[in-house]
Amino acid sequence: MHDGPIGVFDSGLGGLTVLQALADLLPHEDLVYFGDTARYPYGDRTAPELRRFSDQIADLLVAAGAKMLVVACNSATAAALEPLRARLTVPVIGVVEPGLRAAAKVSRSRRTVVIGTRMTAASGIYERTAAGLDLALDLEVLACPGFVELVEEGRTDTPEAVRVVHDRLAPLLRARTDTLVLGCTHYPLLARAIGRVVGRHVTLVSSADETAFEVRDLLQRTGWLSQRRRDGRRTFVTSGSPSRFAELGQRFLGTPLDDVRGHVWDVTGRRVSA
Repeated sequence: MHDGPIGVFDSGLGGLTVLQALADLLPHEDLVYFGDTARYPYGDRTAPELRRFSDQIADLLVAAGAKMLVVACNSATAAALEPLRARLTVPVIGVVEPGLRAAAKVSRSRRTVVIGTRMTAASGIYERTAAGLDLALDLEVLACPGFVELVEEGRTDTPEAVRVVHDRLAPLLRARTDTLVLGCTHYPLLARAIGRVVGRHVTLVSSADETAFEVRDLLQRTGWLSQRRRDGRRTFVTSGSPSRFAELGQRFLGTPLDDVRGHVWDVTGRRVSA
């Protein structure tokens, strides 16, 4: 048994989809979530920047006693997952492999499109991972700039969201795609608009549930599952405005975020505020 929390981080609010899946599957585990809202969107950052940001956040979560980390961000997974695994002594799980495994289970035609940030699309991580897992998917990765901003600014259920989604995903309407992987943890929060655009014949795949299953399996193998009978605590930390994070987080999770804290670094990586 290990009673430390599970640390989860993302560029902002998107990783709350993973946090919710973890809370549903593992209700007795404590969870600490870091949303780097002051530096989003990660999809427009360079790989060295994302490795630096990920190192800072990972060190903060490990110092808080995290027994494992979930990189709940596809861009950060692409840039920093393997360096984090090499450097840290706690297990680190990303969101790319679980999403692809889920797509392989549901795709009938094998024609699968992944939508993600520019960083994720340019990295080639989905193509490399699919080849390494021998999933035999006919895979295309499409960058969708602007989607993250719709989520972070609370504009998911608006006519503008449908218009932006349609402009980006129109090519899918002419293809034989039957599976769409939401290759950014923000994108499930746009699922209603995406579903309206692509239609019912396309299955939307989120990595959140599959990632939660992978976390559970790892904790079972290591004997680190919490044996507490009480509900786990949820702690939230953001590099942006705690009040704004709490407001939008409550909107997406449907429950108040009672413990939201602030944490900011300067350009050298030194903490400058609490």
